[in-house]
Amino acid sequence: MTHDSGTKAEGRMKGGERADIASVLRFATELCAWVAAPWALAPWSVGAAVAAVALLIGLPTVFSTPGDKAHVIVAVPGAVTVALVLLQLAVAVAASWAAWPAWAALAVTVLATACLWTERGRWRGLLSGAARTGEA
Repeated sequence: MTHDSGTKAEGRMKGGERADIASVLRFATELCAWVAAPWALAPWSVGAAVAAVALLIGLPTVFSTPGDKAHVIVAVPGAVTVALVLLQLAVAVAASWAAWPAWAALAVTVLATACLWTERGRWRGLLSGAARTGEA
């Protein structure tokens, strides 16, 4: 899959290759969601906090689009993969504002916005079905 800048997005890295910026920003935002969601939910319910982390990590692990990930457990259309990323971004932003000081929440919001911008090329491929056919 080619991004607007003309650089090739490699998806899963093989030995020695470097991750593209979209992957790095996406992973950083996912980490924020994995930390902020339970932090925000724990005062209300520890069970909900644990469930949130399990779902945020488990859903994208189990459900993925062929061609987008090296190992697919349950194949889903590209739109589902895009929706799962949007869920992670929304949780990262909302939970950070609920649980953390404003400066930290603002940093997560900027990170999520940058992730949205850099994911456009990947999402175009996922929504067009290119990942499923191996063109990505």
